[in-house]
Amino acid sequence: MTSLHLPVRPNLEQLRHQAKDLLAELRASDELAILDFKELFAGKDPSLAKLSQAQYVLARRYGVASWNRLVLACQMTDAIWRNDVSAVRELIIKHPSLITEDARGVKGNWGPPMSYAATVGASEVVELCSQLGAADIQFAFERACLRGNLSTAKLLIAKGAILNDGIVMGPCETLNGTGLEFLFQNGAKMVDHEGNRLAPVGLVLQTYSRNPQGKHLCLELMRRQGLEIPKTPSMAIHCGRTDWLDELYAQDPAFVNGTYRLDEIYPRSMGCSEDPSYGLHGTPLNGAGLLHMAIDYDEVEIGRWLLDHGADVNLRAEVDSDGFGGQTPLFHAVVNQSVSTQQRKDAYWAKLLIDAGAEVSTRATLRKAIRFYDDESEHQYRDVSAVEWGERFHGVEWRNLSALALIKSINN
Repeated sequence: MTSLHLPVRPNLEQLRHQAKDLLAELRASDELAILDFKELFAGKDPSLAKLSQAQYVLARRYGVASWNRLVLACQMTDAIWRNDVSAVRELIIKHPSLITEDARGVKGNWGPPMSYAATVGASEVVELCSQLGAADIQFAFERACLRGNLSTAKLLIAKGAILNDGIVMGPCETLNGTGLEFLFQNGAKMVDHEGNRLAPVGLVLQTYSRNPQGKHLCLELMRRQGLEIPKTPSMAIHCGRTDWLDELYAQDPAFVNGTYRLDEIYPRSMGCSEDPSYGLHGTPLNGAGLLHMAIDYDEVEIGRWLLDHGADVNLRAEVDSDGFGGQTPLFHAVVNQSVSTQQRKDAYWAKLLIDAGAEVSTRATLRKAIRFYDDESEHQYRDVSAVEWGERFHGVEWRNLSALALIKSINN
């Protein structure tokens, strides 16, 4: 069966169109559509399929039990996003099992209606679900903290949610400084579920999320909790501390154009994993420079500081023993983690680099595997320009199309 990812807020009209398209594919003898149909309707003729059967196949592709359940998922999630208490109440009263089932009808991080509502900050829906007997108070609380929905979090504390060990990991994952500050103010410990004090720090440094201001606040709050943060170049970038960079520059200006290993970028002394693949970023960072790093973390102020203090806009990353590396910061402008998280879609970094004299024709040989992605295998890209790297990169969500367009316009 073909596997599809159900959006966080599925759109019923789009799904209806998809079902009609699938029906047309069945009648046109599309091979993949026929295989999925036969898996669910053995012995039936795909060319005679009905719309209801195509709808069922589509629902199963999304991992939902039936088309009717998929419709309910659309109605429930839409009502929660609109904070429509009446619509949610009507759905749950008519279908009581919805109070305990995942709001999207498929297992995921968003949980049942109360937790889903806590994630989006729909406090009135959270209150309603509580009145109707929802039992996921603790998980809903964790979701509210993860997203920094403080009024919802306070409501759930009043309903019995507790500050258990590991509660801080949610806002550390999403770099939600306000959520982490709320937890610390209410007595949460800076530990993971196993009591590891450095695990939350490592998560802040290695997470997929990109939110520079939130990250800086998280690390500052941890410093106030007694964490000792070394004033290294990479930690200055993580913390957003140009004053630390000023101190380092006064000692040795050459650090601006140094290159740094992954264990310096993600130090184990700060709780980072021994497995380097847990440090989530786009274009490879091992052996890269500070400007390369600033781009992936979308540290605008740091990037400007570096350029103002002599950072080489064409600095090449180190080439490893297998011949991989050598990319300039421009490669990072076209493939980076900030794009995949919707933090940065414009061509800001590419324009900044080009205006500073970046060479657009530089070539490099790179390899990349994306952790926690559908395809975690290593892909290799030999002798590519920044544009070719961006256009060929296997993780399409990491490609900055605006940056690619800008660079191509210069080449032309």
